[in-house]
Amino acid sequence: MANGQTEKNNLTNTEKPKRKFLFISWESLSGDLAWQIKKEGHEVKVFIKNEGNDKDKDVYEGFLDKVDDWKKHTDWADVIVFDDIGFGKEADALRKSGKAVVGGSTYTDRLEDDREFGQAEMKRLGMLTLASFDFDNYDTALEFIKNNPGRYVYKPSGFVPSDWRGLLFIAKEEDGKDLYEVLQQNKSIISKKIKQFQLQKFVSGVEVGMSAFFNGNEFITPILIAFEHKRLFPGELGPMTGEMGTSMFWAEPNKLFKETTGRMAEDLKKSGYVGYIDINCIVNGRGIYPLEFTCRFGYPTISIQQEGVLSEWGEFLYEISNNRPFNLKTKKGFQVGIVCVTPPFPYDDPSEMELYKDLSILFKKPNIDGIHLGDVKIVDNIWRVAGSSGYVLIVTGHGTTMEEARKQAYSRIDNIILLNMIYRTDIGASWGEDSDKLQTWGYLY
Repeated sequence: MANGQTEKNNLTNTEKPKRKFLFISWESLSGDLAWQIKKEGHEVKVFIKNEGNDKDKDVYEGFLDKVDDWKKHTDWADVIVFDDIGFGKEADALRKSGKAVVGGSTYTDRLEDDREFGQAEMKRLGMLTLASFDFDNYDTALEFIKNNPGRYVYKPSGFVPSDWRGLLFIAKEEDGKDLYEVLQQNKSIISKKIKQFQLQKFVSGVEVGMSAFFNGNEFITPILIAFEHKRLFPGELGPMTGEMGTSMFWAEPNKLFKETTGRMAEDLKKSGYVGYIDINCIVNGRGIYPLEFTCRFGYPTISIQQEGVLSEWGEFLYEISNNRPFNLKTKKGFQVGIVCVTPPFPYDDPSEMELYKDLSILFKKPNIDGIHLGDVKIVDNIWRVAGSSGYVLIVTGHGTTMEEARKQAYSRIDNIILLNMIYRTDIGASWGEDSDKLQTWGYLY
């Protein structure tokens, strides 16, 4: 295996060797995890592609050491971390050369990037897939809906900017007429950014993600069960965002996991993939319907996971990047994370962002427990809004019950002073009803 001898996980903090981590990103995504690993005493360097057009140039200033050319630092790094899809070829080549790499492979890039391929792989492995239809022409799709009326979900496919990935539209009318009208009236606008897309049959139920870390040979347990909230406003209203918050808990592999993500082990091993993988599903009394892959860290999921993980992240990523087993220690109970944003989020509006950029982020009490980095920086010891997105902080909480986790997270938000801060007030609130359904259907065992 790459990078030296096996060290035992139970060494004391003072005995544990310090590593060198190189994070590589298209956008400012994984700085919070990089900061956590830096706080554990490791050396960390970060590359952000978006800095080339100044969009993310000031993000993480004062928190992390940023570099202009990641390829110049691969020999320096003990662990190379790719935090998004689109780096699969580079990751495969680095692994082949003997480097320890987290994230990325050509196979897993395709699973997430090419929805048609991802669905075909699910079906090949015996998962209960929904009918889906792929298009690269909006007029063809409109003709399809006209000839095959029904409820569909419109989803972007292929590699698109992150702020467009969440542009989903779910038909509410049984014949899909509302979706038809939306695509008809907006095709000239949407087609400029989204060239490939999918129409997937709609099914009602509980939306839940089944995920785990993979060390190149096997899944690391416990696994994660998560419930995402993607709409901007409480009650699942408003525009789709990347995500406004998530509730989650760690568990031993259950029926949900075994019938979905757990079936990917052999193919992940063949591809050489190391990292985090999730399959988002709709679950009801008739079955588990996988929707899509996430073959990278989730955002804000990776920050919320930190609330529930007791192991050190630097040691964890080092071990799995070298294809070793790891005893991942997690808290019992539940974690909740809430995304705190400012305008123009979730839109890209440079003139609006100018009003909020550089604004201070203050804390009533000097306690930042559960406060995780979005697009922020430190100037003269003051946290400030950075970048161009308005995606500012992730605030987390933990509890033995979901309600305790919610209370802790929202109490931590109350400690923050940020002008015109926006966040959802209902993250985790549906757990009582969702858990009853999942237990009744027999999926949590």
